[in-house]
Amino acid sequence: MTDSALLYSFRRCPYAMRARMALICCQLSIRVREVALKDKPAELLALNPKGTVPVLVSGDTLLTESLDIMLWATEQSSLPAAAALKQQVPASLALITANDEGFKPWLDKYKYFDRHPQFDQNYYRDNACEFIADLENRLSHSTMLLGEAVSLADLAIFPFVRQFAGVEPGWLAARYPNVARWLDNHLASKAFSACMYKYPLYQLQGDTLPLVLAQE
Repeated sequence: MTDSALLYSFRRCPYAMRARMALICCQLSIRVREVALKDKPAELLALNPKGTVPVLVSGDTLLTESLDIMLWATEQSSLPAAAALKQQVPASLALITANDEGFKPWLDKYKYFDRHPQFDQNYYRDNACEFIADLENRLSHSTMLLGEAVSLADLAIFPFVRQFAGVEPGWLAARYPNVARWLDNHLASKAFSACMYKYPLYQLQGDTLPLVLAQE
């Protein structure tokens, strides 16, 4: 794997965020194109007609799903962090599926409750909290979701819990302290700081920059 590996990304997208987190934790040397989702470059649409990010291109490999990029990253690195992410993959995938298919739809309705007037915001929040409550229980027994080491599940899920916590600041911490602590640990990490580096916007003649890696 060489510097020719290229990631199309959008800084605030939680799917792109979790892909960047895995790439950073695995310390992979790739290049990043930060795109505007309202003005998607033609080459992104040629690679992924859906127009979603992240998209990773490396040689003949084309990946258009964040979870595939995360798994790919663990296979490209020989670092201990990558080896740790390879542990408990079935359990990680099951929890990520619960996040993506169960929690995420309720999160979107909670965030944008005015677009879903069938119920009030609290109704959507309460349904989202079925998943949050499961995380709270898990985190009452361990530092991370599947034990003491960071797993794929942790990296894949915390960007969505970050969105949840931002809807009503302080609400999560008051009711789910273990989840709030876990989230704060991720947000305070050097990897997350690197993940949220603000790349200049890519245009046809724009910038393609190396992925910023966490500094020791």
